[in-house]
Formats: sequence, structure tokens, C-alpha cells
Amino acid sequence: MSLAIVDVREWQNVLDLRTGKKVSEDTPAVRMVRAVLEKHPYPGDIDQRSNQWVTDTALDLIEKYAPGFVFLSYAQQYFSLRFTPLSEAEREKMIDAVFAEVERFTRESGFFTIVVGTGNMMPIAGFIDLSRLDGLAMSSNWATRYAGLYGLSTGDLDYLRRNPEIERLVSKEELIATFQGTPADADRLPDYFAVSREGMCFKSPYLRQPVMIPGDNRFIPVLATLGDVQSITDISEFIQAYLQNNKVALIMVEGIGERDFRFASKSCSNGPGWYFYEPGEAQYLALSTGKHQFFTYNPGYRYYLDDDASKEYPFSGYFNTMPAHTLGRSFAGRSIAVGNRSMFMHTVTGTDIAIECFARNLYNQGCLAVIHRQDK
Repeated sequence: MSLAIVDVREWQNVLDLRTGKKVSEDTPAVRMVRAVLEKHPYPGDIDQRSNQWVTDTALDLIEKYAPGFVFLSYAQQYFSLRFTPLSEAEREKMIDAVFAEVERFTRESGFFTIVVGTGNMMPIAGFIDLSRLDGLAMSSNWATRYAGLYGLSTGDLDYLRRNPEIERLVSKEELIATFQGTPADADRLPDYFAVSREGMCFKSPYLRQPVMIPGDNRFIPVLATLGDVQSITDISEFIQAYLQNNKVALIMVEGIGERDFRFASKSCSNGPGWYFYEPGEAQYLALSTGKHQFFTYNPGYRYYLDDDASKEYPFSGYFNTMPAHTLGRSFAGRSIAVGNRSMFMHTVTGTDIAIECFARNLYNQGCLAVIHRQDK
């Protein structure tokens, strides 16, 4: 049983991750993780101390658990860039600060670090309004480039194909071909996939208005020491090779692309063909599993179909099962993950222990820790 520990500063609860029900567990691992949570309250997604929280929490957990593999995500600058108007000087200072945290973690932990940027940000140029369609358009707060389309009329198709704000309209059959799928993979796909032009954002019920969005990130930066990495799906294989003789930390730096990467780097492709990942669970899973996970986690899926009273893993967002073949699950040794990306660390990393912010749309509700394994 995977355990979830919710910490809201005033109190903590231990729960069954799958059911969300409270349980009575007081093992050494639970006591250790509860102590780490109590010592490191989460400051908030756009608080300048947020990335420092990642480093401090990870170093504390390393001292107590002695893992061989660490997966970190630094995302404060991504949230700030996306939702806060900043001057160029403020932006540069923020980016310098996150790389200073990466260097501090590397220096104090002694781990061999592999750093990956998720892609550049750019000012938003405008919104694409699909509310006039006869069919259904599905987008989300975090998917600005892609929208799933269902039940389109002939008039809808004509309008979309003539819309200069849309880069391409992709059929279900082309999606299957792009990701080398089978007819069985079509169940979770939209009828069509709309792809916006660079800088344009599909209009959806945003709880917060973005000022910057991911740019044209067909390639993302990877620390130059990693080796001959051609694609995001190559990275996990290199990490597994390094883990045979080294303690390794994989560090994701969100909202940072080739333009702002502060270390010597090389470029790797961020998706197959015309498709490239925005920062999100599908990008993390492609990196962590070494395979594209588009059919299960495509940004145009009607996730409300899965969201009923019987849905399991209530603290795991869209996930209704824990992904297989992730880096943490594949590694025989001890592993941890820490990040200020809510829901990501305990799902896409597969590590024994994960600590993440418990926040929704920048509203800070505390911390969430998940213990998947206690037998190592």
C-alpha cells in the first residue's frame, strides 16, 4: 500500500494513496517523512524561497534515507514567469537563482547531476476562442498549444482550417501514426487535435490569466556531460547506465530552454515530428520511462469521463493508476523525489519516497508526501 501524508502545518494525516482514506501507520519511514515535512513547510509556488525549499528538503531527506537516485523539479520560476509580469532584470535574477540552487544541491549532496530544461517561455500573443464550434473543444489551464476536438461539423472543420491562428489540424489517424500506435490506442484520442501557432493560447476557463506561455520548444537543453542524447526518450537509458556506478540526481528546471540554460548544454528533441511537449506530466513521463505516453496522457482527452465517485488516487490529479517503468520503479536501490510541482513527483518519478507541494492553481495548501516503498 502506498501511503500519502498530508501536511498543512497545523496538522498531518496519513492516508491510503489509492483510496484517500485515513489509515493508522506509524512505521519508521512514516515517522521520518513526517519529521521532514514538519521541518520544511512549503512557502508557496511563486515565493522566492520555493526553489530553496526543494534543495533544503531534498538534502534533509538524503541525510535521513541515503538514496542512490534523486529526482528533483525546480518550478518556482516557471509559475512566476507564466503568471507575473516581470522586468528583464527580474527575470534574469530569477533564472540565476534557480541555477544557484542546482549548484548548491550538487555541491552539498555530492551526487552526479543531470540537468534538463523543459523549454523556453515567451510573451502571450493572443487567445484562440473555440466557443463558437458546434462540436466540443477540450483544453486545460496548462495546455496552451493543443486542444482536443470532438463531434465537429463540416462548418467547424472549414472554420478551423481557415483560422490563421491555428498551425495545423491533426486527425486521429495521423496522431496514431505520429506516435506509432495501434487502433486500440484510439480510445482516449480526440477526433481531431488543433495545434496553435507560436505565442497563441487556446482560451479555456483559466483561473489565472497567463502573461507568458511555453514557446516553440522543439528542442530542449540537457547538461552537456550526459552523452549523445538525441531525444527526450533517450535520457532515462543514460541515467540507468550512470546509476550502476554513481549516485545520480535528475534535475528538471521548469520554464528554462536553450536561451536561458546557464550550464554548457546540448539539444535533444522534445517530441516526435511536428509534436513537442509542453511542461507537464506527459513530458515528465517521456523522460522518466523512455517512451512517449501520448495515448494515455494526451492534452485533449476528456478527463471528466474518469472523474466519478469510483475514481482511485484522489490526490493524483488525472492519474487513476501509478505509471509503470518509471526511473524510480526501475531502480533497485533507494530513491527519492522532491519538487514544487504538485502531483508530479509521486506519480511520474516512481521513487520510494516523494515530497511535493500540495497546491492547486498557486493556492498553497501545504505539502504532500508519498511513500511507495518501505522495504529497501
